Amino acid sequence: MTHALLVIDVQNDFCPGGALAVAEGDEIVPGINALMDRFDVVILTQDWHPAGHSSFASSHTGAAPMSVVQFPYGPQVLWPDHCIRGLNGAAFQGDLDTDRADLVIRKGFNPAIDSYSAFFENDHTTPTGLEGYCRTRGIDSLTLVGLATDFCVNYSAVDAAKLGFDVTVLLDHCRAIDFDGSLAAAESGMVSAGVTLA
Repeated sequence: MTHALLVIDVQNDFCPGGALAVAEGDEIVPGINALMDRFDVVILTQDWHPAGHSSFASSHTGAAPMSVVQFPYGPQVLWPDHCIRGLNGAAFQGDLDTDRADLVIRKGFNPAIDSYSAFFENDHTTPTGLEGYCRTRGIDSLTLVGLATDFCVNYSAVDAAKLGFDVTVLLDHCRAIDFDGSLAAAESGMVSAGVTLA
């Protein structure tokens, strides 16, 4: 069995002072670094949007950040502009041990489709390539940590479980946005999908 640590979106814009800051988002970094040597493989994900991405509220006249609109693939939260590729906000948080990473998966770069999950874009059909990487490396067990529990960690964990991986989320090494009850809903959904919350 090959066990991978999947570190979700520990980036400047999701940490205090960032454009879409998650409270205490930076506080999980030392613990994540300490975990890395316990795993056969370490994979990092990185939100990587072009400027003017369709999921940004600024791309929709009169739309407020955190409002929800219908996209062709379903409901989409409109976010503040964040994690714009090549800018400091999209960079990994400075204390994260990126040298330990075997792979970095960038997501959300398609201007028309947001991508919360490390495995699929938000249309739930366009793959990121991470499943294929895991299969070819013989990875069958994934432990997830990172930001944010209720969005990108949640979507990644549920997709991984649906794909047949053994999935654990270490809640102490995650932080949530908790937008309108999203954390409780995410935790319930992960458990229903067969994800172990630890």
